[in-house]
Amino acid sequence: MFRKSLPVRKRISFIYRTFGAPYTTLEMLDRELPPRARGTLRVNVSHAPVNPSDLIPITGSYAHRISLPAVAGYEGVGRVVEAPEALSHMVGRRVLPLRGEGTWQTYVDCPAHHAVEVPDRIPDIVAARAYINPMAAATMLRLWPARGKVVLLSGAGSSCAEHLGRWAIAHGATRVMGVYRSESRKDRLRQVGIEPIPIHDLGTISKASALADIAFDSLGGDIGTLVLEGMRGEANFVAYGLLTGKPVTTGAGVRARYHRFHMRDHFTVLAGLGMQAAFSDIWPLLEGAPPAEPRVFPAQQWQDALAEAERPGGQKPILDFSSLN
Repeated sequence: MFRKSLPVRKRISFIYRTFGAPYTTLEMLDRELPPRARGTLRVNVSHAPVNPSDLIPITGSYAHRISLPAVAGYEGVGRVVEAPEALSHMVGRRVLPLRGEGTWQTYVDCPAHHAVEVPDRIPDIVAARAYINPMAAATMLRLWPARGKVVLLSGAGSSCAEHLGRWAIAHGATRVMGVYRSESRKDRLRQVGIEPIPIHDLGTISKASALADIAFDSLGGDIGTLVLEGMRGEANFVAYGLLTGKPVTTGAGVRARYHRFHMRDHFTVLAGLGMQAAFSDIWPLLEGAPPAEPRVFPAQQWQDALAEAERPGGQKPILDFSSLN
């Protein structure tokens, strides 16, 4: 039986004071914990993933939205160690600490109404990755349903694209094709039912674009532009990422309907419905079709985790913060 512990006075955090390469700007610091704000839960983080969405802000790409110094990380899982009296029953429970400070630290304070309780059947390494990519994939498939449609994914080796592909098939898509960059992703795509197309095969990409009813593009750049330009007028092109670092060109000859998707634009609606309710559809999907096995690094080995995240064909890295307790 978990019992409430004495208040923790220190935490270890990964912070950045300037924008730049994560290897050089991130610092692992032992810091004093401030008093817990009213209405928040204090969560002892056990695991947090390393995603492009965690690393790109450190470089300064979203400098207009970030106040420095900042704590890295946008998702993770942990156990509640302190709570308001009215929520004392939450102490000891596993939650996703959403919309609090950065998750790359041993303790996170998050608004109580944004903490999502994790079912016992979901392991930490799955729960830690349950927010950014699964919620984005589920939201996009609600906005652009795949039933009876041909779906094309660019950047198909990414975690979000895999969720999109697997769940599109489960929702009744007639065909799902995926453009991949690393040869190591091909067998995994076939395994989950996605037809693999190598990124250098521009002819096949063009043919797939002409067939697609919906394209979900995480690459941008030349490949995203090629897909958009090849799609029919009644088709939908959804740009949700820029893994190449270059935007899609939307010229006068484009016939498909072009959409930009940012998860942050939909968070207010989801929060209004209740985050527990928003995740009620996510947990069964993740239980039935969990993401690819990650590579877990003790948090002290964060630089190795960053290298794995950038390695072509690398496993998805997760930081284990329990090693710091």
